[in-house]
Amino acid sequence: QLQASGGGLAQAGGSLRLSCAGPGRTFSGRTMGWFRQAPGKEREFVAAISTGGGITQYADSVKGRFTIERNNAKNTVYLQMSSLKPEDTAVYYCAPASDYGPYPAAGFDAWGQGTLVTVSS
Repeated sequence: QLQASGGGLAQAGGSLRLSCAGPGRTFSGRTMGWFRQAPGKEREFVAAISTGGGITQYADSVKGRFTIERNNAKNTVYLQMSSLKPEDTAVYYCAPASDYGPYPAAGFDAWGQGTLVTVSS
């Protein structure tokens, strides 16, 4: 089970760092991603990072503000969020990500509870 943490309340312009840890079988050899779901909206892609960490991909809405990293020794993926905006308010989830686009890995369905980020204006 993937466990996301680090969410909370932040002011616009502020920063938060999310973490997500899980079993080695989930992380090992897999692209990992962050996704988010705002109230009343569909879950959307935020960022992804390749197995070795050398390739990253971001949604246009967070590019330049968010940074995804991973520590394979700790089976953990991080999302450093800066210059937060109220529209970043959502529940954030980590998941194995597709190697072919901004999507969760095919067949992945164990989303867990996520971590809530609330950004006030």
